[in-house]
Amino acid sequence: MNKRLLAILAAVGATTIYGINHTIAKGIMPHYVQPFGFIILRVLGAAILFWAISFLGPKERIDPKDYLRMLICALLGMALNMLVFFKGLSLSTPINSAVLITTTPIIVLILSAVILKEKITGRKIFGISIGLIGALGLILFGTEIRMDAPNIPLGNFLIFMNSMFYGSYLVVVKALITKYHPFTFMKWLFSLGVLICLPFGYEEFMEISWSTLPLAAYGSIAFVILGTTFCTYLFNIFALSQLKASTLSAFVYVQPLVGIAFAIITGQDHLTLIKIIAACLVLIGVYLASRKPKVPRNIVGRGNN
Repeated sequence: MNKRLLAILAAVGATTIYGINHTIAKGIMPHYVQPFGFIILRVLGAAILFWAISFLGPKERIDPKDYLRMLICALLGMALNMLVFFKGLSLSTPINSAVLITTTPIIVLILSAVILKEKITGRKIFGISIGLIGALGLILFGTEIRMDAPNIPLGNFLIFMNSMFYGSYLVVVKALITKYHPFTFMKWLFSLGVLICLPFGYEEFMEISWSTLPLAAYGSIAFVILGTTFCTYLFNIFALSQLKASTLSAFVYVQPLVGIAFAIITGQDHLTLIKIIAACLVLIGVYLASRKPKVPRNIVGRGNN
């Protein structure tokens, strides 16, 4: 099996885990674990796991000139995106979260144009506009009355901010993952993440009542640490070493399908007209923004003349 196919399978696996995570993580917040305290569990647990397996990789030192980029990646990919996502999820619903997260490819496309000077066509601009209208519609009008979702508009906005931070991370991190082994890179990235997140989540982490947590809550915490954090970041870092950031971000198409289906099957959420319309607009927008233009056959053949 070639590396590109493995990268595609890794990307699909990561996206599927993320889709399920919307419901599983929501199920224990904020009743058993507060969102920022949960982030401490995520980054600390993943840091320990990556340090534990780091001996399987080569011994590498981080080049001093990469310190700043590493810190930026930790801020975007380990701290800010996790903090706003879990806080947003605790305030909103699993389906809203699964829909809004699909705006990541649009964010990557915009940032690639600004930072990497990639060209944006008229069709892509149209797609970006439709996708953002869908996201804004869900943020502004996706209001419901739910005991487990106390502030859905604010939660939706924070989840959208997560897409912005994670999209920025995908663009900035590319230079580092082609230079360092994934185990080396991730152990240091999550170690920095622990230091950055600790001031925000220490109090909520210490409030966790471990003795009163039900067994299902322990299972959900284990899933988030092992699956949503350790496995997905490892899968994505491998996939990104073989695929473009824009290609990897397009796998987010799978996430709302898995997330919505899992939330409905488990009875944790339900569809509304606003959610359906917003999801359609976002997915159409992402499709138009991500689709590569067709190259005419006569142009393709010129390279062989």
